[in-house]
Amino acid sequence: MFKQILVVFLSVALLMGGFVGQVQASIISTQDAMSVETRQARVAEVHQLMSREDVREAMVRLGADPEQAQLRVASLSDAELMDVHGQLEKLPAGGDALVVIGVVFLVLLILDLTGVINIFRR
Repeated sequence: MFKQILVVFLSVALLMGGFVGQVQASIISTQDAMSVETRQARVAEVHQLMSREDVREAMVRLGADPEQAQLRVASLSDAELMDVHGQLEKLPAGGDALVVIGVVFLVLLILDLTGVINIFRR
């Protein structure tokens, strides 16, 4: 009985070994590598701003779920992310409450226009 189970197991293992996927490796340019790192840095900065308590309160007042908005930042295109990041760079270091609310509104508007969320159209 043990030999039969072993034969079946080894047969399945040998058959499954033939279905290994193909892998293709290539050299990436420095520009491609830098763009990935830059995007990750921008996403991290936007996440850091959105995790502030005053920003979270403003998002709740606007009717948005802060956790869902955090998840949606990663789905922004590079152009949208650059736009939001550019707006964040113009903010003063202390963070004016109206400016922060404006940036949150801008992020929500971009997400709404791209169809990711549906806040302003009811």
